[in-house]
Amino acid sequence: MNAIAPISAGQPQAIVSRFVVPAIRCAGCISKIENGLSSKPGILSARVNFSTKQVAISHLPEIRDDQLTREIETLGFEAQILADNPLAEEKGSTDRLIRALAVAGFGMMNIMLLSVSVWSGAAGVTRDLFHWLSALIAIPVIAYAGRPFFASAAMALRYGRTNMDVPISIGILLATGLSLYETATGGAHAYFDGAVMLLFFLLAGRVLDGMMRDRAREGIGALLKQAAPGAMVVENDGNTRWVASRDLVPEMQMMVAAGESLAADGVIISGSSSFDCSLMTGESEPQPRSKGDMALAGTLNLSSPVIVRITATGEDTSVSDIARLMDDAGQRRSFYVRVADRAARFYAPAVHSLALLAFVFWMFAGAGWHQSLLIAVAVLIITCPCALGLAVPAAQVVASGALLRKGVMVKDGSALERLAEADYVLFDKTGTLTLGHPIPVNLDALSLTQKQITLALAQASRHPVSKGIRSALLALDIEPAALEEIREVPGEGMSATWGDVNVTLGKPEKSADHLSSQLTVGTEMVVLQLQDEIRPDAAEAIARLQALGLPASIISGDNMRSVSLVSRALGISAQASASPQDKVEAITRLSDSGHNVLMVGDGLNDGPALAAAHVSIAPGSASDVGQQAADAVFTSASLMPVALSIQVARRTMQIVHQNFALAIGYNICAVPLALTGMVTPLIAAIAMSLSSLIVVGNALRLNGAAN
Repeated sequence: MNAIAPISAGQPQAIVSRFVVPAIRCAGCISKIENGLSSKPGILSARVNFSTKQVAISHLPEIRDDQLTREIETLGFEAQILADNPLAEEKGSTDRLIRALAVAGFGMMNIMLLSVSVWSGAAGVTRDLFHWLSALIAIPVIAYAGRPFFASAAMALRYGRTNMDVPISIGILLATGLSLYETATGGAHAYFDGAVMLLFFLLAGRVLDGMMRDRAREGIGALLKQAAPGAMVVENDGNTRWVASRDLVPEMQMMVAAGESLAADGVIISGSSSFDCSLMTGESEPQPRSKGDMALAGTLNLSSPVIVRITATGEDTSVSDIARLMDDAGQRRSFYVRVADRAARFYAPAVHSLALLAFVFWMFAGAGWHQSLLIAVAVLIITCPCALGLAVPAAQVVASGALLRKGVMVKDGSALERLAEADYVLFDKTGTLTLGHPIPVNLDALSLTQKQITLALAQASRHPVSKGIRSALLALDIEPAALEEIREVPGEGMSATWGDVNVTLGKPEKSADHLSSQLTVGTEMVVLQLQDEIRPDAAEAIARLQALGLPASIISGDNMRSVSLVSRALGISAQASASPQDKVEAITRLSDSGHNVLMVGDGLNDGPALAAAHVSIAPGSASDVGQQAADAVFTSASLMPVALSIQVARRTMQIVHQNFALAIGYNICAVPLALTGMVTPLIAAIAMSLSSLIVVGNALRLNGAAN
């Protein structure tokens, strides 16, 4: 799939192509692909998404997709262009691994049953018979279940490269070949059980890895599926026809009946209704929408039919934009992934050299080629770096999935590291600490008739103040008055006639130093005082952050009066009337004094500050600039996800440290045992597989970290 991405001024626009690369297994694969592609002429950058096994390549327009496919293949990886949804993954990859695991498990159990007789002392013809029966089971099982490893290794060797599947394949094939030799010559030992067991545990690790990534993407998949598969489009002659989502285009008009979800973003041009917007905002309360209001794909129309003029379809809808935020998760800037990259980069040459040295040493020591080869095979098997390769990404993927289920979408895996390091929080006010929806606080000053007139005027406007007044009046079950000649004057407000009386809702005649709106009915005037509602649990969230060791303060572009109201309510200091540059300078001062600043903001003016901070979070209602600049986005009306993100991030780094310790400790203990000949290929297979399963299992504990 191609997308346009601007590069520097005066240069042609870059094309972004996405590919599925199923053989991405570890940090070494990530490093090899990103570094290898970035060094090619015409390729500006390459980024691997470990959780979806995709590669996004930014390149010049003259570079074709088939050329990029060949470049990826020269690095030892098969690739397929992603032609449709950029969040899609190669279908059936986990299912194929599960089938291979089932075959390996079936073969392993049967071969182990046959091996029991040999271990019990069977000799001569009986032992040879059991060995041949084991061979008849093992060879087809290894040929089928080993395909993921053999294909990956063959692809790497075809282009003169190595990967972690090369030593695994060599170890399996050598163990199988030696076992066949022993069986044919009447030897006492065969290792069919070890070879098949190795496959079983390797596949088990990869199945768990696949399921773990699938689980992390469940929220994204569910998000995308909320949009309807199509819509009833209204033709010019008034007739309607069903059009699939992929065929919808902007400017079409779709009729959305009560009880239907929207298939695309659009503006309501006829009718009014209540919508369930919990998918986008986390709010369970139905939201009123009328003519001129936006209606987003995936939201549910609850009460009345409406006609919507489509403004965005497919990947351009808001729901797809939010899903792409999670898709951008990666490990590019991750310190710990870079450590794993460097370790994995030297893995294959080091292991091959170590196995060769072990073989040569034991040959000179008089062990014979057979025993020397067995020791070399055990070294190849036991040093597989699966645990090291999974140490960081496994923890990051599970943690990101756990946060996603709580409404926090982490855009970059390294953001979890930086969240864990944060020690000071700066909050914007409007739209961040507050909901950005001013609400009236003195509705009691209006009579019932005035409330009805106010609601009728407010319903006809898209202004944030009108929306706040409308929501407050609807919550009181007020019915709108019947008005005529309703019109809106930009910057001034609404006007209409009620019977023979002129009515208006707009700016007060006298300037006020606080947010307000004036209702005029004939000669009567009432000023409605408004206040931007503070997010639910904001005080509790700030208290939680302070308990975690993160002091907080407000930095806002609003006037001192409105900022001080929020500051006093939450009990934290504040700086008002701050320009975007002021916010960046404040972050710089804190950074220079040794703080790692977490910036939480939403507006266009927060973009520079979000980018300048050590780490940043934006609400789902933030501007496009805010969402793009932030490292994470939370979708609920509560501010508690900010504190939750810090807690999960710190827990994630604890798990990463534990995983590194487990992986390194395993190799420190296992490699000397293999080199001294104390480990058979069977034991090596069990030990290596268990190390990977332990690391993955340890990472899966993060599933409960967000609770």
